Amino acid sequence: MLIKIDGNTPVPPYEQLRAQLAARIADRTLPVGTRLPTIRQLAADLGLAANTVARAYRELEAAGLVETRGRAGSFVSAGGERARAEASMAARDYAATIRRLGLTRQEALSIATAALDVALTSDKTAVPATGSRVRAVPAAEPP
Repeated sequence: MLIKIDGNTPVPPYEQLRAQLAARIADRTLPVGTRLPTIRQLAADLGLAANTVARAYRELEAAGLVETRGRAGSFVSAGGERARAEASMAARDYAATIRRLGLTRQEALSIATAALDVALTSDKTAVPATGSRVRAVPAAEPP
């Protein structure tokens, strides 16, 4: 799997990293139990400060997607499955709201697509994964 940090976007690097890892966990490219690189290693690979990577890991842990096992490292947790269940519940709630408001299926899909486009914009720099290993690409030098 490739992680790419874009230095030319207003999205902070920790958020780019968090979003890309969360997306890989959600789509099961990083399956439950996968060991993530150490904070220092990933920071070095990406050319980021260790605190930047640590913040991304903390946010993933707070979301239940990653668990830290002390010196053993950080691993993908079963939280991704909980995330799917939560997303499914949110989708059911959205569908009920659309029905109550009397909107058409096409209107509902257009609204949801636009919202997803905005929410997932920070992850558009990701390159499709080829396995469950995390690889990093250093940030590009500013012009």
